[in-house]
Amino acid sequence: MTDIAPRGPGIDCSSAAELLRHEADAITAAADRLDLERFSRAVDILARCTGAVATMGAGTSGIVARKIAATLTSTGTPALFLHPTDALHGGLGVIGPQEVVIAVSNSGEAEEISALLPYLRSRENRIIAIVGNLESTLAREAVVALDARAEHEAGPHGLVPTASVAVALAMGDALALMVMEAKGVTRDAFAANHPSGRLGRRLTLRVRDVMHAGRDQPAVGPQALLLEVVSAITDGGLGAVNIVDAQGQLLGIVTDGDVRRTLQRCDPAHLGGLRAEEIMTREPVIAAPDAMAYDALRLMEDRPSQIAVLPVVEDGQCVGLVQLHDLVRIGL
Repeated sequence: MTDIAPRGPGIDCSSAAELLRHEADAITAAADRLDLERFSRAVDILARCTGAVATMGAGTSGIVARKIAATLTSTGTPALFLHPTDALHGGLGVIGPQEVVIAVSNSGEAEEISALLPYLRSRENRIIAIVGNLESTLAREAVVALDARAEHEAGPHGLVPTASVAVALAMGDALALMVMEAKGVTRDAFAANHPSGRLGRRLTLRVRDVMHAGRDQPAVGPQALLLEVVSAITDGGLGAVNIVDAQGQLLGIVTDGDVRRTLQRCDPAHLGGLRAEEIMTREPVIAAPDAMAYDALRLMEDRPSQIAVLPVVEDGQCVGLVQLHDLVRIGL
C-alpha cells in the first residue's frame, strides 16, 4: 500500500522531555516556597463558604479558573466560572455579598480584573488570589494571595504561558483537595458527583445493579440431564447455569468449560445419562447482591485461573448470576 501522507521536514523533539521537566520544576519550586499559613487560611475560607465560589480570570488564566471551578464542584464545593468582563455587565449578580472569589492572574494586573476590584470591595467579597506577583494590585486587594509564580516559562523564547499555567493549575488542585478533606467529603459523596465516570461507577454500582436475575437467571435442578444443562446454558446466553435445589439454594454451577471437560473425559456412551450434579463445580466463588460490582470484577480477575461468571447468593438463596463480560462492558 502506497503511503500518500505528506511528509514534512524532520523535527527534533529531543527537548520535549526537558520542557516537561521545566514545568515540573516550577511546580516543585512553588511547593517548596508555599506559605502554609496563607494556604490554610484560604482553605478555611473556602470550606466555610455557604454559597457558590466564583472563579475568574482572563485569557489563559480564565481557562485555569474554569478548571478550578470544575474541580471544586466535583469535590463537594459548588463553584462557577465568571468572566470578569461579563461580571461588569450584569454577571456580578451571581456572586452574593461577602461570598468568595478566586481570581487567577499571572501578572496580578489584568485590566479586566482590576476594573472589577472596586465593586468586589464594595460588596465585601473575599478574594483569594492565585498570582505570579505578590506585589501586584490583585494580591494587595485579596484577603489571601497565593504565590503561583514561575521564574521562566518553558520553551525557547519563554513567551508562551506554560510553566505559570502549570503552577496555577496545581495550586488550584491543591486548594480543592484540601477543602475536600477539610469538609470531610467521603468517597461515596465524591462518586455521587461522578455517576457516569469510571470512578463513579466503581463506587456506586452494586452487583444487584448488573446481575441477571429472575427469568434472566439460567438455573436448573441437580437431576437435570446434560442435554438440559446445555440447553439452559444456550438459552441463557451467559456461558453458565446455576444448579439449585427445590428451595432455590445454590448447589453448584456448570459453565461452558465444565461441559467441554466432561465431553473430553467421559465415554460418549455415558453422556446421555449424566446429570447436572455429576458435572457441576461445587462450592463455586459467589458474590452478594449488595457487594460492589467492581469488587466482583476483581474477584473474577485477580486469581490464578480467571472465571467469567459468579452466582449471586443472598440469605442462602441463589438470586442471580453476574458475568465478567457485563462488568467490562459497562466500563468498570
